[in-house]
Amino acid sequence: MAGAVLNSSQLPPGPALATTYEGVGLDVLERIVPLVDYLEIPPDSISRTQAGRTALRPELLDQIESVTHQVGVIVHGVGLSIGSFDQWNEPYIQLLDEFFSRFTPQWHSEHLGFTTVCGENLGTMFALPRTEAMLELVSERIRRIQERYKVPFLIEHIIHLISDAPADYSAAAFINEITSRTGCGLILDAYNLECDRHNFGFDIAAFLDELNLDPVREIHLAGGFRHEGVQLDIHSQPTAESTLDLALDILPRCPSLGVVTYELLKEAIPNLGHDGICRELTRIRKVITPC
Repeated sequence: MAGAVLNSSQLPPGPALATTYEGVGLDVLERIVPLVDYLEIPPDSISRTQAGRTALRPELLDQIESVTHQVGVIVHGVGLSIGSFDQWNEPYIQLLDEFFSRFTPQWHSEHLGFTTVCGENLGTMFALPRTEAMLELVSERIRRIQERYKVPFLIEHIIHLISDAPADYSAAAFINEITSRTGCGLILDAYNLECDRHNFGFDIAAFLDELNLDPVREIHLAGGFRHEGVQLDIHSQPTAESTLDLALDILPRCPSLGVVTYELLKEAIPNLGHDGICRELTRIRKVITPC
C-alpha cells in the first residue's frame, strides 16, 4: 500500500496547498506536483464503468502512485449521496474500498448533499433539508464510514440550487450538530459561500459567527462564472480576489486547518492552460503563506 500522508517536516509554514487531480495526464501532473503538497483525488473522476461494473482506472492509480514520494493524497468524493433518504450510493463505497486498498490518504471527504432519489441520478447535487430526521440519518451514515475507513472523514457544505425548505436548524447549527455528534471534520468552501450570498442573499458573516470552526481541516478555493445572473459552482476560473479575501478572513479562525485546496474541473484545463494553472497555484501559495 502506497503511503500518501506527509509528516510535518515535509510541509511548509502555514496551511499546506492542494489541488484537484482527475487523471488528466502526466504532462499536467508533472507541472503541478512541484507546486503543491497534496493532490485531491475524486474517485468518481478516475473510474470507468465496463460490463455494468464501476472500478478505478488502474493506469490512473499508477500515475498517482508514481508521485506519492513527492506529495500526499486526500480524497474528495462527489457520488456518495450521503443524504439520499433510501440509501447511499454503494458503488461509490466500492470505489473507496479499492482506493484504500492501495493508498492511505491523509483524510477523505464528501459533500453534504444528495445526487440520487429512489436510485435515479438527478444529474446534479441538492443541499439537505435541515431536519432532525435528516440529521439522524446523516450522522448514522458518517459513523458507518468512520468505522470502515480508519482515517479522518470530513464533510463539505454545498451551494443551494433552490430556496431552503422549512428547517429545524440554521445552516450553521445543522453542521455544528453533525460535527458534534460524529466528531467528523469539516471543509469550508469560500466560493460556495459567495455563490449562496449572490444567489440567495446568504449572510456569510452570521454563518461564520455561529459555526464551530474547530473541526475545519480544509478550505476550498475555486473560480466560476455567472450565467443569466446566477453564480454557478463550476470550477473553471482563477480564484476571484473576493474569494481569496474571504478565505484569508477564515484561515486564522480555524485552529485545526491543515490544507487549502484549489479546485478545478478537468474540462477547464484547456481554457486555463497548464501555465495558467501553475500561476494560480503559485499565487495562492504566496497568499496563504505567512510572511
